[in-house]
Amino acid sequence: MIGLILIYWVGKSFYDLAGKHGKNQWGFGILGVASYYGGIFGGIFLIGLVLAAVNPGSIDDISDPQATIMGIPFGVLTCWSTYTFLKKNWSKPKEVSKYTLDSDLIPSDAKRYDQEEK
Repeated sequence: MIGLILIYWVGKSFYDLAGKHGKNQWGFGILGVASYYGGIFGGIFLIGLVLAAVNPGSIDDISDPQATIMGIPFGVLTCWSTYTFLKKNWSKPKEVSKYTLDSDLIPSDAKRYDQEEK
């Protein structure tokens, strides 16, 4: 039950972020959930490799729910880093080239390199 709430929360966060920046909302909502599950899978795989290297027989003693619980922090970390990466890249001010037609009519919050100090 907690997993379903977490998946909803992750998907909704990515969905809202994409909507705020004018991107495909459903695609990025699915990307958020996929990054969460990919992080869990990668975390379980990494934990399995470490356990196999340290103590070769200990991996047989871990049940599936235990492995999933150990992989959740990796999934959350992967999902958070993907969200932060997208938010940072989409929040950057867009550069307007001086060669763009009517570039002086395009509003920009950041100072452009083709404007002189006045």
